[in-house]
Amino acid sequence: MTLSPTLSTTRTALAGRVGEFAARAELSDVPTEVLERARHLVLDAVGLAFASSAYPFPAVALKALQTFGGGDHPILGMAERLSPRDAAVLNGVLIHGMDFDDTHIPAVTHVSAAALPAALSAAVAQGRSSADLLLAYILGVEVSARVGIGGAGGFHDVGFHPTAVAGAFGSSVVAGKLLGLDAEGLATAQGIVGSMSAGLLEFLADGAWTKRLHPGWAAMSGLTAATFAQAGWTGPGAVYEGRFGLYATHLAGRETRPDAVGDGLGETWELMRTAVKPYPICHFIHAFADAVLELRPAIGDTQVTEIRCAIHPVPGKVVCEPAEAKWAPRDEYDAKFSLPYVVATTLLRGRFGLAELEDEALVDPAALALAQKVRVSPDEDSAFPAAYSGAIEIALADGRTLRHREQVNRGHDERPLTNAEVREKYRDNMAPVADKATTDRVENAVLALGDATPAADFAEACRA
Repeated sequence: MTLSPTLSTTRTALAGRVGEFAARAELSDVPTEVLERARHLVLDAVGLAFASSAYPFPAVALKALQTFGGGDHPILGMAERLSPRDAAVLNGVLIHGMDFDDTHIPAVTHVSAAALPAALSAAVAQGRSSADLLLAYILGVEVSARVGIGGAGGFHDVGFHPTAVAGAFGSSVVAGKLLGLDAEGLATAQGIVGSMSAGLLEFLADGAWTKRLHPGWAAMSGLTAATFAQAGWTGPGAVYEGRFGLYATHLAGRETRPDAVGDGLGETWELMRTAVKPYPICHFIHAFADAVLELRPAIGDTQVTEIRCAIHPVPGKVVCEPAEAKWAPRDEYDAKFSLPYVVATTLLRGRFGLAELEDEALVDPAALALAQKVRVSPDEDSAFPAAYSGAIEIALADGRTLRHREQVNRGHDERPLTNAEVREKYRDNMAPVADKATTDRVENAVLALGDATPAADFAEACRA
């Protein structure tokens, strides 16, 4: 009696193709430009973890996780320690909590927020090097991105957060690689984690904190699945494309692209299509903020009578519904996902940063009044999901109408933030919470990733 899928079944399934690629991958296979960009994506993520430590939500997460017991695994940007799995959860919360972390545009997935915590926990626990950590992180980004692409932009439309869904699969490969699983073991880990891949968007209704938990939970799920695979547990071979696989269950009846999971592995590096955010808000709104800043100088002192925004219906549901939470945000998390608030506040202040999410900004009567002038319509020319487009028309009291379209959002791989700009963003995020010595130490450690330094030393360098 056999307890596992046959070798031929496993290797012909998409999870098997991913497993074979990940099992044979070495750091020397990764192009230099991909390695350099990966280090900068990690730098962005670590800086955000430090910045998040000043907010209330990490303390709540830490309190909850400490009830499961302690541990000696370092936490990014904090002094406390936890077990490896609990540390992965908290590190995911820290990286993603401000919604300022990177996004793979076609996948609509925050890739680093799950892949990095999984890599950090597994690499430290297994006594691996920073080179092993960096390779596993890159593999996690590649897999998460492809799983998200396979959804063809549909996950959000049915209420799933692709970061939680795709991130779990990527994290299972991260952990499996660092645990030393072979191709079949890596395929099995993906099969197991498929039963853990979920994350609901219902937080949009009331501003709940659940989205902040999604990537860390995905990372923990990946660690768990890989450990079960290592111990001999079995998982379905066709977890992606099967009759009750990921796409058939999560996106039933919709157009999907399961084959994207295995396409171009080792040839096309999806990591290079990962966008670093210029604004601490939902990526779907970035083009609108840039469009406002483009039009703002021409307005002068003229009164604005109406602001018309055109957006694709799928991201529109995220940033325009429910209306009562979008036209008058109840808290900073509502505001991050509010197209009317971001447009109005950017128009008034000429910027949108973390200060625009503080309590005094959220109750600014001028911003709230201007938000009431925002009207939203479907954008028939949107590039979504390939890019997050934004089109704005501003009607003025003097009879003029100003128009601007950002077809491809800034940060997209066609308009990427440079590595220098990523370093600048990192330092801006570190400034309120860390001194120069800490900021330099962390930056040097991250940008040296890929050598024989123990991953444990790297993790210690990234503590508070």
